[in-house]
This record gives sequence, structure tokens and C-alpha cells, in this order.
Amino acid sequence: MKLKKWFLLVLMMIILFPGINHTAEAQMTKRISVLLDGVPLTSDTAPYILPKLNITMVPLRVISEGLGATVAWSQSTKTVTIESNIAMIQLTNGKTTGLINGSTVSLDASVQIRNGRTMVPLRFVGEALGLQVNWDQADQTVTLISGAVLPDFGDENEGINNSALRGAWVSTVYNLDWPSAASYVDMQKQKEEYIYLIESLQAIGLNSVFVQIRPAGDALYPSALVPWSKTLTGKQGNDPGYDPLQFMIDETHARGMEFHAWFNPFRANTDTNTATLASNHVAIQHPEWIVNTKNQLIINPGIPEARAHVIDVIMEVVNNYNIDGVHLDDYFYPTGVIFNDESTFKTYNSKKIATKDNWRRDNVNQFVQQLNTSIQSVKPHIAFGVSPFGVWRNKASDRTGSDTKASITSYDDYYADVRTWIKNDWIDYVAPQLYWSLSNKIVQYDTLVNWWVNEVKGTDVELYIGHAPYKLGTTEIGWQNAQEIINQLKYNANDPEVGGSIFFSARHILNNPLGLIPALTTYYKQ
Repeated sequence: MKLKKWFLLVLMMIILFPGINHTAEAQMTKRISVLLDGVPLTSDTAPYILPKLNITMVPLRVISEGLGATVAWSQSTKTVTIESNIAMIQLTNGKTTGLINGSTVSLDASVQIRNGRTMVPLRFVGEALGLQVNWDQADQTVTLISGAVLPDFGDENEGINNSALRGAWVSTVYNLDWPSAASYVDMQKQKEEYIYLIESLQAIGLNSVFVQIRPAGDALYPSALVPWSKTLTGKQGNDPGYDPLQFMIDETHARGMEFHAWFNPFRANTDTNTATLASNHVAIQHPEWIVNTKNQLIINPGIPEARAHVIDVIMEVVNNYNIDGVHLDDYFYPTGVIFNDESTFKTYNSKKIATKDNWRRDNVNQFVQQLNTSIQSVKPHIAFGVSPFGVWRNKASDRTGSDTKASITSYDDYYADVRTWIKNDWIDYVAPQLYWSLSNKIVQYDTLVNWWVNEVKGTDVELYIGHAPYKLGTTEIGWQNAQEIINQLKYNANDPEVGGSIFFSARHILNNPLGLIPALTTYYKQ
């Protein structure tokens, strides 16, 4: 049925709906304008903004006519279906969730009816259908740009490097990715779950896993230094009856995949309850090393003996297991909290560093440099890398930083001076967590890729990009379509400095948000 006929049908059906409470809407002194690729879109029902939520609501036809989508209305279910060659969206009157390609996602606001017209949250629907959505507060103008969120980076297989790293982070803390809490003390079930996980990832096209083997000052392997992790049995210190790390390495390598051992270096515990900790846990044996902050226990990076302990724990794995890499995440100093290390600053400041901020960065620098030296001395073939927060510094703070406006940065908030590590070859690769979309103008994906490319250019440090499938289906700008991930991969393929990608996390891939699995599989199997 042609588009106009569908709209007539929609109009006839939705007249039966009661009008919305107009007092709940912001009364704008200036009519909101909507432009598609510079051309004004008109409607007999004006767009409006929901107060407090700050969400622009527009008539359905503003988007559907601009993109050539078809629209259908079901009176029995009170559901609008919008379909294009990019996505099928289903939104139901009064519900704050919707469907995109069959996957349930959260909405900024429910579908509403005004003046006999179906009104939808503009950003959500627009981005799901492949539009970049920009709002100009001063001019009260919404600008829709087609082809901006879904750029054409060439043929599907153009530029794909089949030897590139294609990894997934496998979180064990809180039993997020593996093993499941249902598998506590069940060795066979844990093994079956891991085999299913890596075979599923490999079927998509991935060739590496980054498994969290030290989630909180503990271990997923028999250790002489730290206790067994509670993620294996439900209680820290309990032997699961086998060596999970050796099992995972063997099964991963048997399938031709790489196994990277992921360590949380300074997180001692995910809560502050020491009563549940094993007697050989670092918080019990060395409480003077521990800072209680952010409802967690953190190993103080300012104490040389504490840093040496963490390095010893990592080197125990390096010496005893055939891993392909040592991987650190961004857990150095915690962000957004008061970290009580004033006495440590006074006691362990032999270099007489003037400010605590620079002293903290020096502590992390020493840790990274010493760990690199330790790994190189025994197994130089093992890749040592770090996955920092994706913004090193904003340009507003440092003219050499990225043209972004991130609320926190790696250098200023995590005290991780990644630039120094790269320049000094203290790491073999860097995998910044670029968890923003191509259409996020505040912190934009391609802007950050370009910045990190320039950082590693001319060095021996490899660049991998951290991607955020966990954001698919959320209301954040740009994450209403699985094609966002594919477009990021296409953008990466344009620059030979980008050596691969890592996805957070395994379960967020395997949950197939917005149809990500077939999209990734198709892309990687070209």
C-alpha cells in the first residue's frame, strides 16, 4: 500500500485515542523547525518538547516521508510499525519500550497522540532509521542528516584485514559473561559454558578472547599469592576442583584462537565487606595497602610494595601459563571519589613531585614500566597491552588532546598517562575504549580514532579499538541500530594503523542486540 494510504489509515484509527495532556508539554514561544538534509519538512501538527525529559516529539510522517519508510497501524495492539531497508521499528502507545528488528529497547518517551497524529521521540526513531539528529536550542531547529549515521565507507569487504585482531572481553566479575552463577561448584557445566562461548564467538568471526582472570584481588587459577575467586564457587578461597585458566587456554588454542589474560590490577574487592574474604586475600594480609572508596576496596598504587605485589601476581601467570598476552583495563585510580592517599603522598614521594596529581601519574607510570620490564625479561613474545578510557585529554585542557568534551579523561581522572607509555614503548598495544557513536558530537567516535592513530603512528605500539555493543538499544545518541558497530569497523578499515577491534563484552554480543550477530558475521565473513 502506498505511503499516503497508510497515513490515512493511521489517521482514521488514532482519532479514537484520547488526546494527551497538553499541560505536560513545554509551551514554546517559537515553532520548532525540522530540516532533512537542509530541506524544511512541514506538518500540520507542530513538533514539541516534553518538559524535564527534554525530548523532541515529532509527527511520524516527518521521519517516514523523509526516508521513504512504510508505516502501518494496528488498532488492536495500538502499535505503529515503521519499516525501511535499514530497520523495522515497532512502538506501542503508552509503552516506554519498543522493538527494533525484534529486539526490545528502551525509549526516551512513549508514543503519544496529538491532534490526530502519532508523535514519536525524534532522536530514537531518527537514529534507528539511519539519520543523524542535531538540535539547535537557539534556533529551535532539528536538523536531520541522512547518510551521516550510516556512512558509505565503500564495499562491505573493502579494506577488511582478515589477519586483524577480533576480540571480545569476557568478564568474570559478578559472573557477568562466564561462568554463570548457576554453575557454582559444577566443573562440567563451567567447561561446557566456556566452550559454547568461544565457539559462538568464533562462528561470528572473532579470533581472540580477553578473559578476566583477576577480577578482584583473586584468581581463576591455583595461586600461591592470592585466593581462588568467588566467581567459581560462590565463596572466595574455595577450590573449584580444576584449573579453569589452563582449561580455557587449552580450549581456546585448540580452536586457533588467542587467549589474553585480563587483570584488574588495583581493585581488591567489589564491596567493603572483609568478612567474606579469604585469609590470604591482600586486604586481610595487608590492610595498610587498602583504601576504602566508592564502596570498593582499592590497592593503593602509591605504595611501592603494593605495586610490586600486583606485578608478582601477574608474573605468576606469565611464568606458569602459555598465554598470548597480558591485558590491563582502566582500573588504576578510581574516578569521581575522594581517594584518601595524603599520607601516602607524603611518605612515598622520594622524587619530591610537587603535586599529588603528577605523583599519582608517576606511580602508575612506574607500575606499567616495571611490569613491561618483568614480562620482557622472561617471555618477550607475550603481548602486553592496556585498554584505557577512550579520551586521553580534551583539547580544552591540552591543545594536543582530542577535540572532545568528555566529562572525565584518562590522564586527569584515572591518572593514566598513556601517551608516555606509547612514546617509551612500555606497552605492545593500546586498546582505547571508544564507547561513543559516530554521531555523538560531544565525544565522537571517528574523532577519537583519528587521535589515537596519530598517537601510535611512528611507534612500535599496535592500536586496537574497543567497541561498545553493550550500548546497542539504549537511548544514547547513535545506538539505535546495530549498523553503528559495522560502520565503526568500516571506518577502522580505512586506516592501516588500526590493527583490530575488541568488543565489550562477550554476552553483549551473544545476546544479539538489534540483530548484531548476523551483521557482524556477514561483515567478517566477506
